[in-house]
Amino acid sequence: MSELEPSVRASLHDGVAIPAHPLALDAQRRLDERRQRALTRYYVAAGAGGLAVGVHTTQFAIRDEGTDLLRPVLELAAETLQECEAKSGRRPIRIAGVCGATGQALQEASLASDLGYDIGLLSLAALKDASDAELIAHSKAVAEVIPLCGFYLQPAVGGRVLDQGFWRRFAEIEGLVAVKIAPFNRQRTTDVIQAIAEAGRGDEIALYTGNDDHIVGDLTAEYRFGEKRRRFAGGLLGHWAVWTRGAVDLLAETKACDATPGERLLATGEAVTDCNEAFFDTRNQFRGCIAGLHEVLRRQGLLAGLWCLDPDEGLSPGQIEEIDRVYDAYPELNDDEFVAEHLDEWLS
Repeated sequence: MSELEPSVRASLHDGVAIPAHPLALDAQRRLDERRQRALTRYYVAAGAGGLAVGVHTTQFAIRDEGTDLLRPVLELAAETLQECEAKSGRRPIRIAGVCGATGQALQEASLASDLGYDIGLLSLAALKDASDAELIAHSKAVAEVIPLCGFYLQPAVGGRVLDQGFWRRFAEIEGLVAVKIAPFNRQRTTDVIQAIAEAGRGDEIALYTGNDDHIVGDLTAEYRFGEKRRRFAGGLLGHWAVWTRGAVDLLAETKACDATPGERLLATGEAVTDCNEAFFDTRNQFRGCIAGLHEVLRRQGLLAGLWCLDPDEGLSPGQIEEIDRVYDAYPELNDDEFVAEHLDEWLS
């Protein structure tokens, strides 16, 4: 059974901002290594306490035959994070996405472990027809290779409903160190938290919100189950792939807050959700979610264009106007000045 380094475990439980790392491509849809490195440097400089690489925001198609970018992307991020750590003395948590049926998942977990990643974020999306027992066996096998972060993914983008009984059994997996909770549903979110609390592992398993539609609400809520009380430690979010400096500050503010956030923080939560709706294209069932993030990063100069591996993937009609609107409505949320100040350094 693989073990998490004590310093990494402490950071994970203290609570950090973990952006999901996008994929920088050039006009020929090839990996743009210079801008890929720049993105990693940006997140570390912005104060992110970790990075999730090889996840949905990185585009699952990096695994496709003929694309074959999983290893290069994981290697590039690991190398750049090591470079950043040497300069700053601060060690971000390294999280790698792990996907597919058991054979593929074990290969990806082994690759991530070999490259120095701390945790595998396990997607169960490929096992849509598996029983709960099969899902648990699959997850246990991966946890033997790399410390495990579970992932409750919303059904709208490929997940499935998993009841409290499943999460109670999942919480018992040795090697489980965290769960990203992202069903975009309040009751299903509570199901996971309650199951982990009642399994008696509340102090061992860190909770991270992935509910992009309820970020501030999740981070300020206290969940009570009898004498047991739990809060989210931090966030592992695609939304935090943009305007990351502000996200780090927001997390710090929510951590300092009790369970009754003030009016200003509540208003910020509504603003963040409004921005997420524009960036993630929720009105069009998330069709433009990756391109929306790319558009923000393009405006800042971190990306050269909106290119995705799939040529048909791009912004939805009206999405650019929505991004314009939230940019104008909430100027306090962007970190454009911070990026402009350091962009040349990150691109060097």
